[in-house]
Amino acid sequence: MGRNYVRKREMYDTAAMKIQQCREVVVVVVVVVVVVAVVVVAVVVVVVMVVIATAVVVVVVVVVVVVVVVVVLVVVVVVVPSKLVVVLLVLLVVVEVVVVVVEVVVVVVVVVVVVVVVVVVVVVVVVVVVVVVVVVVVVVVMMIVAVHSTLSLKARVSDA
Repeated sequence: MGRNYVRKREMYDTAAMKIQQCREVVVVVVVVVVVVAVVVVAVVVVVVMVVIATAVVVVVVVVVVVVVVVVVLVVVVVVVPSKLVVVLLVLLVVVEVVVVVVEVVVVVVVVVVVVVVVVVVVVVVVVVVVVVVVVVVVVVVMMIVAVHSTLSLKARVSDA
C-alpha cells in the first residue's frame, strides 16, 4: 500500500508540474505575441504620423512659395507696368496653381495609401495574435487532457 501511494503521489506531482509548465508556456507565448503586436502597431502609427506630417509640410511650403512669387510679381507689375510682365504674371499664376493642385493630389494619394497600409498591417497583426493565442490554448488544453487521462489510466492500472 505504501509503495502504491508513493508511486501515485509521484505521478500526481509529475502531472501537476507538467500542467504548470503548460500554463507558463501559455503565459509566455501570449505575452510575447501581445508585445510584438503592440510594437508593430506603434511603429506603423509613428510611420503614418511622419508621412502625414511630411505631406503637410510639403503643401505648406509650396503654398508659401506660390504666395511669395505672386506678391513679388504683383509688386513688379505695379512698379514696371508692361503687357509682357502682366502676361508673365498670369502664366506664372496658372503654373503655380497647377503645381499646388498636383502637390495636393499627390499628398492625398500618399496619405490614403499609408492609411490603407496601416489598416492592413493592424488587421494582419490582430489576426496573427488571435490565431497564435487560439493555437497555444488548444495545444495546452490538449496536453492537460492528455496528462489527466494518463494519470487516470495509471491510477486504474495500479489499483488493479
